[in-house]
Amino acid sequence: MKKFIVLLVVSAIVFAIGLYVGKVKFSASGPAAPPPTFFEGGDGTMAVDLSEKNVIEVRDGQSIQDAVGKANPGDLIRVYPGIYHETVYIDKDNISLQGVIQKGKWPTLDGSKDGEKVLNDAILYSGSNTLIENFKIVQYKGNGIMGQAGNNFLIRNNWIIDSGVYGIFPEFGKNGLITHNVLSGIADAAIYVGMCDNIDVKYNEVFESVAGIEIENCRHALVEGNYTHNNTGGILAFITPGLPIKDCQDVIIRNNFVVNNNLENFGKPGAIISLLPKGTGVIVMAADDVVIENNIITGNGNTGIAITDLSFGSQLSKDTAVEPNPDRIVILDNVMYGNGENPVADVKAAMATQFDDKGPDILAYGGGVGSCIRNRDMYRTWGLDNYATCELTSTADVKSYLLSEPVAPRELEKDEKGKLAYYGVCSGCHAYDVRMIGPPVQAIQAMYKDNPQGLADYIANPVRRREDYPEMPPQNYLTEETRLAVAEFMLNFEKK
Repeated sequence: MKKFIVLLVVSAIVFAIGLYVGKVKFSASGPAAPPPTFFEGGDGTMAVDLSEKNVIEVRDGQSIQDAVGKANPGDLIRVYPGIYHETVYIDKDNISLQGVIQKGKWPTLDGSKDGEKVLNDAILYSGSNTLIENFKIVQYKGNGIMGQAGNNFLIRNNWIIDSGVYGIFPEFGKNGLITHNVLSGIADAAIYVGMCDNIDVKYNEVFESVAGIEIENCRHALVEGNYTHNNTGGILAFITPGLPIKDCQDVIIRNNFVVNNNLENFGKPGAIISLLPKGTGVIVMAADDVVIENNIITGNGNTGIAITDLSFGSQLSKDTAVEPNPDRIVILDNVMYGNGENPVADVKAAMATQFDDKGPDILAYGGGVGSCIRNRDMYRTWGLDNYATCELTSTADVKSYLLSEPVAPRELEKDEKGKLAYYGVCSGCHAYDVRMIGPPVQAIQAMYKDNPQGLADYIANPVRRREDYPEMPPQNYLTEETRLAVAEFMLNFEKK
């Protein structure tokens, strides 16, 4: 009991400190001076020097996108409180988009009209060295903030409510920090990091969404100090087969509050996310080298921690390039209680073999090698017979996975433009042979065989054809050349 109280207090202090450190303070006249560094990583921080930037101001009634069009690399676009009904595309490097909060009023991006959602995305960025902070984003159909192959990004202090499929969604980027955001009401994942490297997700609050935080097909990710509550599932680290990046590894999940994630799954039927059982705190599916340390995981009705191979979902691709087992999982000291009060049928049946009618704190199912756990007697477990006792006691030496120097923007040859567009824009919804948000690439290939121009035209102006898939947002902000290039790439894409 004494150890439990100490861990609880320490974790609460860590979370409270995280909520304070890194906040940008505002007065009625605008933001206080920021730190004097530019994308300094390696120690868990990332800062942007805004003091010498050319400032473009946007007031209520003006267009943020017009300001982006006028901006040059290195400019700061400062947006004042008001309601902005638009989608913002940032396709330039070194752009800072900063909201100004005055007397409790936020600059608000609103995707609705007359109470109905009409716009798909709030902010899309493809440039590198991008800052997005201090916005309220509400009532979009697609995404709140989506990154499309941009490196060196900082997304902080945003409030994203009911913004569609994903709240914050960096795709195919490197070296980024997502911090101090509050998200709710998201139909897939509130924070979804896809096919990225060297990412920190810190001190965010996510609730009333299907998934709180997802780390998908990523390498070197730190998920720390977040509060994930009242979702269907709290924190996920996993592999989706059929995507260009074939692994997910080196993920640390520590010092998080993962509490009461028992929300009914309201994800689109048939999509992978619809398989997520309610009441699961942390899920590791086929990812390797994942450390779960010093989290408070309580009140999750199915199980506290679930570790599984790819047999979790029968509809998942049999991608032979993906190793399907979770290997070298490390479970260090976590505070776990009140989990498993309402387990799903399969978990209940498994626990019945141990004469227990509750779900476990920790469940491991399927294959995998090299995993370990500390103080296993502290928890109610199932399937951990092959787990050794961990020699590792802490990951304290890993302060951050951010890099100490910015990563150069991606430079591809002309014939690789379609590949980059698919990786950075399309693959988040279209895997090769797995249904995600949109139909698989295989289905698209069958429909548009030998007709890349037809697919390119559809990308620019999509029409909903099937009720079992959500409406696709138009990608008409991509150039005609890029749309044709990605169409040709997708129609010739083969699973490797």
